[in-house]
Amino acid sequence: MRQVSDKPAAVLPAFATGLKRGVDALLYSSCLVATAATSLTWATFLVWQVHIPFRLALLIFAATLFLYNIDSVLPYKFRQQAVLSERKLWMIRHRRELFGLALGALSVATMLFWLDGWRHLTLFLGHLAAISLLYSCPILKWHGRWRALRDLPLLKVFLIAYVWAAITVWVPALYLSKALTSPVVLVLFGRRFFFILALAFVFDIRDYTKDLLSGTRTFPGIFGIRAAKALALLCLAVSGLLVPPGLAQAHLLILALPTLLTGLIIWFADETRPDYYFALLADGIMVVQFLAVYWVA
Repeated sequence: MRQVSDKPAAVLPAFATGLKRGVDALLYSSCLVATAATSLTWATFLVWQVHIPFRLALLIFAATLFLYNIDSVLPYKFRQQAVLSERKLWMIRHRRELFGLALGALSVATMLFWLDGWRHLTLFLGHLAAISLLYSCPILKWHGRWRALRDLPLLKVFLIAYVWAAITVWVPALYLSKALTSPVVLVLFGRRFFFILALAFVFDIRDYTKDLLSGTRTFPGIFGIRAAKALALLCLAVSGLLVPPGLAQAHLLILALPTLLTGLIIWFADETRPDYYFALLADGIMVVQFLAVYWVA
């Protein structure tokens, strides 16, 4: 009888362990990040009253999955032993799987790029891919040390915001034959740029000690975490003020919800927060942004 009664108690820890492994795999393999990029791209289509083509959504998802996972398995990153978070340890243990996932995603993205006629945008998309790949790959020798684009003082947050805004706004604009300099595109690009910029400050706060030890000069490292939060909130406010034309007041209230939630994430950000705070909340808020747009569309 004791063995029978002990079974439910034994099942719960096993279920919790399995659930955590699944969540870790979803978050640390960048699947949620890829979903967020696809969701924000879809949100742009919805603002312009068009649903995203499935193959384009798959292309954005696969390309994001490749870029983030190939970045996470760069050899020099595993020599940086200054700060080993749970996320970093998971990536070290699953390095081969992440590399295989990156190659699979690259194959899918390349096939869709070739078959769906994006070759005429090779230079445009290529410069975004180059920034993404060189973001963490050491290319410049400075003060006796090889450095990546992210190591240039104060640059990393702007690179992230630019690439994300370009992919999630300019790619839909080009697909729909909208001029990149048209007001409707510029407003949405600015809104997305400052929204991502605000979130990028959150990840700089997460990496505060690691960046100090590696010599990467970021806003939190130079001006302090409190100043970085103030700048992030300012960027978020600018993003909220750049409203696409034609939205009703009720729609504006719904779209304000993810902005307010993002403000709370920024306010309570701290490098001592668990990895889930950043990998789930800070990345997940981009999906919430999409859901708000989907609701009003």
